[in-house]
Amino acid sequence: MTTPAQPPAQPPAQPPAQPPSQKPADPPATPGAGGPGAELTPAARESLIEYPSRFPIKVVGVNQDGLVSALTHIARQFDPGYDAATVELRESGGGKYLGVTLIVTATSRDQLDELYRTLTTHPMVKWVL
Repeated sequence: MTTPAQPPAQPPAQPPAQPPSQKPADPPATPGAGGPGAELTPAARESLIEYPSRFPIKVVGVNQDGLVSALTHIARQFDPGYDAATVELRESGGGKYLGVTLIVTATSRDQLDELYRTLTTHPMVKWVL
């Protein structure tokens, strides 16, 4: 008895060949471009934020009485029109820390720099973002 002829075996289908992945070349370093190690010129640094503008500052501090009022007091030193009703609070999972978002009216880079310095030196403040 003869068996019917079977068609010749075909190799499994191969996916189409793909070109090796190519990473785009990094652009040449430009002073003030913000790349690693790049220094911004004072003019470029000033142009990153349009003044005046509403500017959120996130502060993480020890969750204890007086933190929010101290931060509000500092914000008013730098923004006399600061509205404490805009404060946003978020307690950490364990309750040890409190995240506070202050939205100030930024009028200059110098104002923001000094506000950050003042906030970071407060004894109840752990981080300022």
